[in-house]
Amino acid sequence: MPEARVKALFTDIGGVILTNGWDSGGRKRAAAQFNLDLAEMDQRHHLTFDTYEIGKLSLDVYLDRIVFYEPRSFSRDDF
Repeated sequence: MPEARVKALFTDIGGVILTNGWDSGGRKRAAAQFNLDLAEMDQRHHLTFDTYEIGKLSLDVYLDRIVFYEPRSFSRDDF
């Protein structure tokens, strides 16, 4: 019998199998809970997320650019 060859490789892009990860719904809930400007948060996310997703930014730097670019009344741990 010939050896089977791999024809496809599936990866979990969202970080958790069968979820959307940090999708627009998650960002919307976070913006509401922490009283953030959703439009600004989404704009910052779209400018930064691809770089984070390929591993060229740490989560801390991503959050600095998306949420903590100005003083907040909540901590990173709260967020």
